[in-house]
Amino acid sequence: MIRLAVRVQDEHAELVLAELLELTPAGVEEVRGQPGTGAAGTVEYAVYGAPGELPGLPAVHAVAGDALVEVSTSEIPDDWHERWKQFHTPVLVRAPRPAGGRCAPVPSLRVRPPWEAAHAHEHGELQEIVIDPGQAFGTGGHASTRLCLELLLALAAHEPARGPVLDLGTGSGVLAIAASALGFLPVLALDNEPESVAAARENALANGATIDVRRYDLRTHELVLPATATLVLANLLRPLLLELTSGLQRAPTHLIAGGLLRDEVDEVAGEFARRVGLHERERRARGEWAAVWLTSR
Repeated sequence: MIRLAVRVQDEHAELVLAELLELTPAGVEEVRGQPGTGAAGTVEYAVYGAPGELPGLPAVHAVAGDALVEVSTSEIPDDWHERWKQFHTPVLVRAPRPAGGRCAPVPSLRVRPPWEAAHAHEHGELQEIVIDPGQAFGTGGHASTRLCLELLLALAAHEPARGPVLDLGTGSGVLAIAASALGFLPVLALDNEPESVAAARENALANGATIDVRRYDLRTHELVLPATATLVLANLLRPLLLELTSGLQRAPTHLIAGGLLRDEVDEVAGEFARRVGLHERERRARGEWAAVWLTSR
């Protein structure tokens, strides 16, 4: 097994990560340089795989550009499976607290890999979601996915109607599975990557979630929004979200958009407002990443 490491300047790290995820949708390991180590001010992103499975060096150089410090490859020991497991730990997303009786009760979400034990439920107020992280991006650990889960819980708490959901770029299926667990029905999940379609189907089955998963390319296929669509989930990067603003023929009741850097939210939200009449209800940010809840109401 090979470890491909890309070290970049800290100020460009989030932008490079967004581009790397296009090449390696299974996710990357992140190691920040510590003072006194010679790597201060840098971030190292690493991916694992057989030599033929890793992105080519020209693609890596094109992604990192002027932010690149170095690219290195190394063989790793046979216990790499255990190291990978240590990289993926359970994520707890707390439900919003009821305010003046205006919020419906919703469970907190705990997203965990299959090798982690289930948590002792807090009076039935915790919903476990089991996601195998080895096949597709989106395990709940990345800030973008977590922000979308937070907004999904906020929406479920404020909106008693749990109608149809369309999840674009479903990845591992975590957002679609969470929506199903919260009572949204039916749920249609779409992704362009065959690996993601297979992973989402397997994860839905493991969680007992009834989800229709299909392969779909937002760039080339027409998007036909179901007439009764209540919610669109779109944890995509900025270019695809801008494609979506022109691909939607009408506005859903709600749309949660993730995969955005903080300084990209105003542009994307503005395009959704201009093209389909969606306006901002709430936005959240963590580090350099942000997500926004838009509504037609």
